[in-house]
Amino acid sequence: MATPLARFSRRTALLAPVLALGLAATACSAPGADESPRAGSDAAVSTELGSDPITLEMYAETGFPLAKALADEFTKQHPNVKFNIREDQFTVIVENAPRVMASDNSPDIIRLPTMVDLVKDDLLKNLDPYFTAYGWDKFPASQLVQLRVGEGGTTRGTGSLWGMGLGYSVTGVFYNKKLAEQVGMTQPPATIAEFEQLLAKAKTAGVQPIMQFNKNTAGINFPHQALQNQFGDPAQVADWIFQKPGATFDTPAALKATQTIQKWAQAGYFPKDANALDYASMVGEFQKNNGLFMFNGDWESANLDKTMPGNVGFFLFPSESAGGKHVAMSAPNTFGISAKAKNPDAAAFFLNWAHTNPTAREIAVKIGGSSPGGPSDLAVPAAAPNTVLAETLKASQQLGEENGAVDFTANATGGIFAAAITPEMQKLIAGQQTPEGYVKAVQAEYAKELSR
Repeated sequence: MATPLARFSRRTALLAPVLALGLAATACSAPGADESPRAGSDAAVSTELGSDPITLEMYAETGFPLAKALADEFTKQHPNVKFNIREDQFTVIVENAPRVMASDNSPDIIRLPTMVDLVKDDLLKNLDPYFTAYGWDKFPASQLVQLRVGEGGTTRGTGSLWGMGLGYSVTGVFYNKKLAEQVGMTQPPATIAEFEQLLAKAKTAGVQPIMQFNKNTAGINFPHQALQNQFGDPAQVADWIFQKPGATFDTPAALKATQTIQKWAQAGYFPKDANALDYASMVGEFQKNNGLFMFNGDWESANLDKTMPGNVGFFLFPSESAGGKHVAMSAPNTFGISAKAKNPDAAAFFLNWAHTNPTAREIAVKIGGSSPGGPSDLAVPAAAPNTVLAETLKASQQLGEENGAVDFTANATGGIFAAAITPEMQKLIAGQQTPEGYVKAVQAEYAKELSR
């Protein structure tokens, strides 16, 4: 959960009430690997990579092979550029990022847990000059809106550009087709009520209804926000994440979502040991056919196609009423350039290449399992038919058409996920916190962080 939620953190109008993906693209030939729309047009930066030896320092997230796969392909195409890649779990990056970026050994490219505090502390490089030099105005505005922060690190969703995505992900629900047949599921549920009926049928049939982790980072925040997005106006969720004045987490929708999560926990729909189950273990259990559903993101698509070929489906979480609009958490797998980067121009060249080079775009789909983003006129590489990857790409396009993407609540502030959402969700699942106490605790931490 992107996002991290460890996996979270992974798109039509700029500042629309609910962000849209805007990633469905019309087919056309892609530009060459090194084409720069306006090479050298901005005096402050260079879009020429050159031939001198360069080593790019990258700080990436453990368990996600996309960044390294892109780095390896980039070096293959540009042998003068090597990568030194350090990897840590997302929770470690959250804690380390400010210190690492403030040091004299700051990385050139870093996986960003959040941007507001880093912008406020002058630790990130403003990418506006590269936006101009590379012609990133050709990208859908909604694709970059989550990567914008106002002057002084005040609000998200507007202002300068501070990051780019290595893949643009969509979240939803994976399901085990054999187990679905066992419980009488013939098609994805059309409403939340139908989804809950399937949970009850699975429990009765002795099938684990939902395989979800909740250790280290609150994986149960996935289904929680899926419910919250549907129980109220998603614009309120987006306003809170983007720190709009007056926005609050303490809403009827958030409370109802928390009450539903509590009900599901009490009914045994989550694993008994969810608080001791980490992300890798969750995926491993799902691959062992232990779990009808798993709330997760499209970044697992390629992996599941390899480990469970033909046995996994995917759907966007349903609305309360049949025919209602889908809303889903969707975010870039955000990387930024450190303000102390030794090779900022080369780092920006890499980020532009990852969006526009045909081979890089294929890697984003086949290894990252998500849309590569980039200019609207570049086609998204096709996935093999009858694969879960094909289903997640279709869902991504559907979400864009329905204008239903919203960022992760875990990204609202730099510390909200570690300081409030994770510990309070763990207590809720363990029966040590009430739904009312949960929403108030999250909002209290949010207000505390904004007051600093």
